[in-house]
Amino acid sequence: MKNSAALILLLVLGFGGAIWLSRWIENRRGRSASQLDAEQLYVSGPAAKRLTFAFNGLAADWYWMRSLQYVGRKVIDYEDNSAGQFDLNDLSKLDLNLLSPLLNVTTTLDPQFIPAYQYGAVILPELNSDAAISLLEKGIAANPSSWILYHHLGYIYWQRREYDKASDVYATGAKIAGAPGWMAAMSARMKADRGARDVAREIYHRLSESSNDKTVKEMVAKHLMRLDWLDDRDVIQASIKNYHSRFGHCPSAWSDLVASLHGTRIRIDETNGWPVDPSVMPYRLINGGCDIDLDEHSTVPR
Repeated sequence: MKNSAALILLLVLGFGGAIWLSRWIENRRGRSASQLDAEQLYVSGPAAKRLTFAFNGLAADWYWMRSLQYVGRKVIDYEDNSAGQFDLNDLSKLDLNLLSPLLNVTTTLDPQFIPAYQYGAVILPELNSDAAISLLEKGIAANPSSWILYHHLGYIYWQRREYDKASDVYATGAKIAGAPGWMAAMSARMKADRGARDVAREIYHRLSESSNDKTVKEMVAKHLMRLDWLDDRDVIQASIKNYHSRFGHCPSAWSDLVASLHGTRIRIDETNGWPVDPSVMPYRLINGGCDIDLDEHSTVPR
C-alpha cells in the first residue's frame, strides 16, 4: 500500500509540474519575440526535468514548440519592422539569444529528441558555432548510434574550415551500423578537397536529403543557389576576359557575350538575350562591363 501511495503521489506531482510548466509557457506565448528575448530562461533543463517527472516527453514537446515559435516570431517582428522579406541565410539579424537555451532544455528533457539536435545544427552555426557543436556533442553522447548527428557535426566543422576535424567526425560516423557509404567518402573528400565548391554542394544535398524540416530545406536551397551563382560568375568572368583580350576593352552589353556563353552552364533568357541567375533575374554588367553582379531584386544570397 505504501509503495502504491508513493507511486500515486509521484504521478500527481509530475502531472502537476507538467501542467504548471505548460501554463507558464502558454502565458508567454502572447509576448513579442523582443520581450521573450529580454527575459531569462527561468527554468533550466535539469530543473524542468525535476518538475515534470514522468512527463518529460510532454514538457520537451512544449519547449520544442516554443523554440520554433520563438524563431517564427523573430522573423515576423523583423519583417514588420523592416517592411521586407527576411532572408533565412542571414539569421544574425534576428538576435536569437534564447534559441540555444531553449534547445538545450528540450534535449535535456528528452535526450533522444533527434529533430531538436538537427534544427540546432542548421540554425545555431549562423549565430554561435560553439553552441551548435556543444548541442551536437550532447546529442551524440545520448544517441551514440545516430550517424546523422555526426553528419551535422562534420558539417559545422567544415563551415568553420576545420577540415581535418570534419574529416575525423565523418570517419567516426561512417563506422556506425546503418551509416550510408557516402559518410566514409565524405571523410576522404574533406581531406583531399577541403573547401571546394563541389564538396559544399554534396554536403548541402546530403543535408536536404536527411531532413524533413521545411526551414532546413529552404536554407539548403539558398546555399545551393549561391553556389550556382559563384559557378556562373566564374564562367562569365572568363568570357569577359577573353573578350577583352580580343578587342582591348570590356563588353558594353550582353549581346557582345551571349554567343560565347551558349553551350556553357549559363542560362540565357531567350526573349531578351541576357544571362539569368538561379532566381531567373538578369545578371548585371558592372565596372564598365569588366565584371558582373547580381540584380538588386535577385533572391540569390550574396
